[in-house]
Amino acid sequence: MARVKGAMMTRKRRNKILKLAKGYYGSKSKLFKTANQAVMKSLKYAYVGRKLKKRDFRKLWITRISAQAKVNGMNYSRFMYGLKKAGVTMNRKMLAELAVSDKAAFAALCDQAKAAIA
Repeated sequence: MARVKGAMMTRKRRNKILKLAKGYYGSKSKLFKTANQAVMKSLKYAYVGRKLKKRDFRKLWITRISAQAKVNGMNYSRFMYGLKKAGVTMNRKMLAELAVSDKAAFAALCDQAKAAIA
């Protein structure tokens, strides 16, 4: 039986990496070895970045909620505690959206939180 050479599969595998490296600077987009290193590193950064994105957005939402809570005479932790006591189960993303777009509704939530604490 004839020996099977791996030329076709090797070429496909290399082209797949080179396609991912399209747009990279210099030899990183042309040579397989350097392209492979660059792609592996960039995929690692992309994975980490997806985790950091969640952290960054949560930080942004908390900052927005805190700023609007201060306008209404509360700090962030007292506001969140008051909402929990009042039985309001709204996530930080929606609270931040209210803080930015609908200040009257957020003020009503602040009043509700104050009433639940006192």
